[in-house]
Amino acid sequence: MNARKRTAGLLRPQRHGWVAVFCGLLLACQDGGTPAEQAAASAADAADSGIASDTGDASPADVAPDTGPVVDLDPDYSVAFAPPEPTIRRLSREQYASSVRDVLGESLTVPTSLEPDTSVAGYLSLGAAVSAISARGVEQYEAAAYNLAAQVVQTDALLGNIIGCDVDGVYDATCARASLEPLLLRLWRRPATEEELTGLLGIWEQASTVLGDFEQGAEYVLAAALQSPHFLFRVELGEPDPETPGELRFSSWEMASRLSYLLWNTTPDAELLRAAAADELVTDAGIQAQAERLLASPLAENGIRALFGEILQLHLLDRLSKDPTVFTHMSPTLGASAREEMLQLVTELVLVTDGDYRDLLTTRSTFVNRELAALYNMRAPSRDTFASAEWPADAPRSGLLGQVGFLALASHPVSSSATLRGKFVRERLLCEVVAAPPADVDTSIPEPSGTTPTLRDRVAEHLTDPSCAGCHEVMDPIGLALENFDGIGRFRATDNGAQIDATGDLDGVPFDGPVSLALALRDHPRFAPCLVRHVYRYTNGRLETSGERELVRELAVAFERDGFRVRALLLELVTTPGFRTPGAIGGNEP
Repeated sequence: MNARKRTAGLLRPQRHGWVAVFCGLLLACQDGGTPAEQAAASAADAADSGIASDTGDASPADVAPDTGPVVDLDPDYSVAFAPPEPTIRRLSREQYASSVRDVLGESLTVPTSLEPDTSVAGYLSLGAAVSAISARGVEQYEAAAYNLAAQVVQTDALLGNIIGCDVDGVYDATCARASLEPLLLRLWRRPATEEELTGLLGIWEQASTVLGDFEQGAEYVLAAALQSPHFLFRVELGEPDPETPGELRFSSWEMASRLSYLLWNTTPDAELLRAAAADELVTDAGIQAQAERLLASPLAENGIRALFGEILQLHLLDRLSKDPTVFTHMSPTLGASAREEMLQLVTELVLVTDGDYRDLLTTRSTFVNRELAALYNMRAPSRDTFASAEWPADAPRSGLLGQVGFLALASHPVSSSATLRGKFVRERLLCEVVAAPPADVDTSIPEPSGTTPTLRDRVAEHLTDPSCAGCHEVMDPIGLALENFDGIGRFRATDNGAQIDATGDLDGVPFDGPVSLALALRDHPRFAPCLVRHVYRYTNGRLETSGERELVRELAVAFERDGFRVRALLLELVTTPGFRTPGAIGGNEP
């Protein structure tokens, strides 16, 4: 047996057990999540096989009044606020990859065989807060850690990122400590304790002795650090607040992670860690200054894409499936193109123009490549990449509801679906709860016939069944307004030879066609506050509880006051108790 294998045999069981034991403690600490999360998990489709239900323990009126826009635009954050106990969130696959590259080097090839992300109530961020790592996942993280560590040790440029001194082969305790402390600070997002340093330095010394090489020994200590729960999980439990006895606050180190993963979707950079070390992130001024810096950075695009990718459930486009014999424009790359179109439009509005969020529904601007331009029957603005394009003034498309990403995702593999499209609007854009159909109800609709050629004609039969009508009356009229787009998003004027009727009303506001529907939805009193609810859930990895709803309402007030600008909403959020204050473990119930 060679020296490398002997070293692996000595060290591997200890590290494997580190993650496994922590996963057991994680389950004990979280106890399956808060009651609200457990209810959401049981109500939502855990496999996320379609447009997931935005379930929760609050009615739509808990976020925005039904009577119209807010009149008093002065938010009051002194309202009652009682957060539930904190959760420990696992890094998503995307966060894992970006964090590794930011710390160890952009040239790394990050393994993709990792524990899959889990969706709860339609949110990956909620899944990260209530799911532990399986036995198979522990093995995958171990294999990934060794793979990454080997890449670093075998590349001089990458090795220089973790060893900052020259050593001639033999183990050097001074150099090891000087290298390990800053490495752990960057990987674990906090300083290591003396006990943790001692244990890892022991691994480094042992590996270096067996292998006869200091740098080769670094492979094993790096692999151990990458398997640590302090890297794989965001441990944000809070500390006693010296200004409010008996209350907790997130520490500066925890706030550095919260800011970075919210606004950049990756690990804190050197400046954030410096601010945390100086304990600057426990004051409004310190937090505000860092948040503004992060949002001004090009890396803010990663954070906005992650946020809206989750809100709009764009990860489902990765497995977009359409029958190519029915939809000739279907291709293996269409889902990725559709996702990119939606995300480029969002980032343009949020970060470039800093515009009104509601304009995402009514804008005539979009971003297309040649594949999407062909589907839209428009001239491609660029031969090789995505580029900005404008819909003609008389075009029947506008904003998100006119894009392939929404239209194809909220459809069946062989047809459009008024119900799925209406359900998405009600649940993801208005934060309403649509009940699932009774188990014994036939949800199929008749095939086209001479008397029922269009989907509107066939769906009408649902409305004659009292067990179906209650839900379909609020979903189907919305989806029928979009029937001029087939199941992949191509425009059509007729369905089975009959003219499509795209008229209807949205909660009393009449519309005629998709552009008119978008205008009605833009001004709906629940549309903008629904985004506030999504952002709050994404930020905290949980559904808002009864002790948080007043605060969420006040954030909606601030959002309107600031012209419905997403950037302003994020800057407002980070200094509120909803971002800075954890609940006590075993304390407040929702």
